[in-house]
Amino acid sequence: MVNAIPIGNLAECYANALAIEREAAARSAQFAEFLDDHGEQDAAELFHKLARYEQQHVDDLLLRTSGMPLPALRSWEFSWLDNAPAEQVNHDFIFHLMTPHDALKIALDAEKRAQALYEQAVAVSDDPEVKRLARELAGEELEHIAWLEEALQKAPRPLTTEADYEALLSVSSLH
Repeated sequence: MVNAIPIGNLAECYANALAIEREAAARSAQFAEFLDDHGEQDAAELFHKLARYEQQHVDDLLLRTSGMPLPALRSWEFSWLDNAPAEQVNHDFIFHLMTPHDALKIALDAEKRAQALYEQAVAVSDDPEVKRLARELAGEELEHIAWLEEALQKAPRPLTTEADYEALLSVSSLH
């Protein structure tokens, strides 16, 4: 979703929605599996839920677009993890360093970018059908944003600076 081109017509709106939902379903499932493997059940459960919802959205969009010619989009424009084709990114490295907080933040940022794309379509499109669909899709993203924001508030922030580690060590040495 990094360099997404503004939506001009209904086919473009559906093509963007399918790309976004497919990416979200795949990444949510991947994050859920990773977090399950690392004993992070609460975050994993949310990502399993998101993966199911996103896949339901994909299935619904496929039914709605059956027989409609859709424009081709570059898959990496909708990637949660990178701005380049998948073969140029080491996802194993990203997963090695990822915490539940990181996964939730990545997902939240992606949902916000999708929601902003749909809001842009509502604002600039002259097509009432594009506006209607974009409003619907933006609403779905807002629901996911709320789930992720709530989970993010509960997830411990990862230690990211030397000062964080020093503070932790100084507290633990007092006990």
